[in-house]
Amino acid sequence: MKRADPREADLFGEAPPPPTLADAEITPQPGPQAAFLGVEADIAIYGGAAGGGKSWALLAQPLRHVANGSFGGVIFRRTTVQVRNEGGLWDESMKLYPQLGGKPKSHVLEWRFPSGASLSFAHLENDATVLNYQGAQMAFLGFDELTHFSEQQFWYMLSRNRSTSGVKPYVRATTNPDADSWVAKLIGWWIDPVTGLACAERAGVVRWFARIGGRLVWADSADELKALHPAARPKSLTFVPANLSDNGILEEADPDYRANLEALPPVERERLLLGNWKVRAAARALFRREWFPLVDAVPGGGRVVRSWDLAATEKKAIGHDPDWTACVRVRRVPDASDGRAGTFYIETAMRLRGTPAAVENAILNTAAQDGVGVAIRLPQDPGQAGKAQADTYVRKLAGHEVHAVIPSGDKVSRAGPASAQAEAGNIRLVRAAWNDELLDELEAFPAGRHDDWVDALADAINELTLGSAYTLANL
Repeated sequence: MKRADPREADLFGEAPPPPTLADAEITPQPGPQAAFLGVEADIAIYGGAAGGGKSWALLAQPLRHVANGSFGGVIFRRTTVQVRNEGGLWDESMKLYPQLGGKPKSHVLEWRFPSGASLSFAHLENDATVLNYQGAQMAFLGFDELTHFSEQQFWYMLSRNRSTSGVKPYVRATTNPDADSWVAKLIGWWIDPVTGLACAERAGVVRWFARIGGRLVWADSADELKALHPAARPKSLTFVPANLSDNGILEEADPDYRANLEALPPVERERLLLGNWKVRAAARALFRREWFPLVDAVPGGGRVVRSWDLAATEKKAIGHDPDWTACVRVRRVPDASDGRAGTFYIETAMRLRGTPAAVENAILNTAAQDGVGVAIRLPQDPGQAGKAQADTYVRKLAGHEVHAVIPSGDKVSRAGPASAQAEAGNIRLVRAAWNDELLDELEAFPAGRHDDWVDALADAINELTLGSAYTLANL
């Protein structure tokens, strides 16, 4: 592995071997991958999204020690099939380990290096498999796709993480998100509880834990933990998030891979493209695709509102995923029998990313196309700046029915009436190209990355059923 100064001892107290040409070629990509390989924690977990270079990073981790003839380590997948899959760990190791003189023993999935150091690949197909390692000692333990392993397997194998080779024992793992896994709880401190995404400011920050009375107790340092629990033997852990944007080599070699991730169903896209640890299939409970019948035409009559959710951020680079300015135009057609209730039709939906001026132009141009018969609902931020912005829109939209409303309550509560109408089969979509994107966002709510169309639809339904609770006309 390439080192900044070959005269320095490495992070685990072992003097590095003299650099070679092969060493110089085995170099992590800058950013999360390099951070993961340089972290000093007892346990480090890497990833959180697909395409972040997880397998390479895990395979490279133990290479700093292969000049030590007493060093040994194991990298686990849940099943042997996963290890041997085409493009899996064994295949990838064949590209990497021979550069340092490694010799493979394919029948036992083991590598031997000139010093005598060894690295094995193995499985833990069920909880009882860990008993095969009673009495074993391994300086390095690697887990590929940690959420595939049970909590019992992980903690038992941690007890086998010991060494007399002079290398401080350590554990490294890679993972994709799983909101319902024990791993999500283990790294919860590093995850934003609202968005489900990794907190950038906490990436790679090391924390300390000990098991006290059957539960994990955490502190910001070993000394702090010992002060609280003098008998504790603290261990350190960190999480280094990464996603496809951090893997320039893959993006260059396979430019279509991002498109493949973007084509996934909404929940899986949130997990694998964005690294969302909170999104789960259960999020579909508020809106389900099958609740929205498609129609080719809309009956006339009724009241129509164009509802907007505002943002003013341009997309600046690949991987940048700002909020959208989004709108829906919804018509409520009263029931012919009593003139009440009725059916809601989403006639059109659109969204854009742009500067404040571009957003303003879009609103004014859309209003001109809709005509004065379509009411306009806009969200108004609290405070003087929000009032001034809303007043500007009302003045520029003179001749239109405009309602600027300060949102009240949380997003899920505001979406409740729309969800109830959808579940009852009272919201229909005009068949159009935007249908799938709108439904994808609705299904992923409230754990999805974006809720711009959700907010716009919720406000439209509330406007058509409850009216505006707060408008500029009342100021």
